[in-house]
Amino acid sequence: MASKGNWTIVFDDKLIINQNTSGTKDYKIDDDTFWNQSKFSNIWAIHYGTSVTSDEVEYRDETPHSSFADANIGDISQFTEKWHSHELSLEQANWDNDPREESEKGPRPS
Repeated sequence: MASKGNWTIVFDDKLIINQNTSGTKDYKIDDDTFWNQSKFSNIWAIHYGTSVTSDEVEYRDETPHSSFADANIGDISQFTEKWHSHELSLEQANWDNDPREESEKGPRPS
């Protein structure tokens, strides 16, 4: 894709990548029910929040790249919520496995 955006989704790898000012974090989301939705069948990758909106969605076939809105696959929140949920689960697991006293760790992430 031509330019960097805030979110990149790679369907074959089941990756959702958050690229913001504090760095890049990617998570593999193992949820075949989500990834195998028919509306995603021809999409190879999404690069959301790019300055070149006509290049946000890449297709598996010869379909020209398009904007996310023109792809008509729903809202970006379906991906960002999966990413945030996964990150929260990891933060909670880290908090739970931290051997320090609860008073030293602060509040459990929620």
